[in-house]
Amino acid sequence: MGLELHLIADNYATHKHADVQKWLAKHKRFHMHFTPTSASWMNLVERFFRDLTVDVVREGSFKHVKELCDQILAYLAERNAKPRRYVWKATGEEILRKIHRAKQVLTV
Repeated sequence: MGLELHLIADNYATHKHADVQKWLAKHKRFHMHFTPTSASWMNLVERFFRDLTVDVVREGSFKHVKELCDQILAYLAERNAKPRRYVWKATGEEILRKIHRAKQVLTV
């Protein structure tokens, strides 16, 4: 068990809760990395996992973990054969308004 695990998480407060911090202090192999607030690239990663969940996990009933893994790998192979890029649809103005609102909440 000498492997280190680097976990990328959003900046949500639960990851920074005292109980979580205490647990991490006892388990030195876990290293937390937080994305910047409202990190757009992380939203696209979350979108991919939402698609995987909707298209494979929720749709199926799996008798064994191997069966689930096989379905996920088949899904990935199909997506890689016909890749579609995720397109960020928010305008710059919308993103800046959201950042401004978030800063106001944090300073209150």
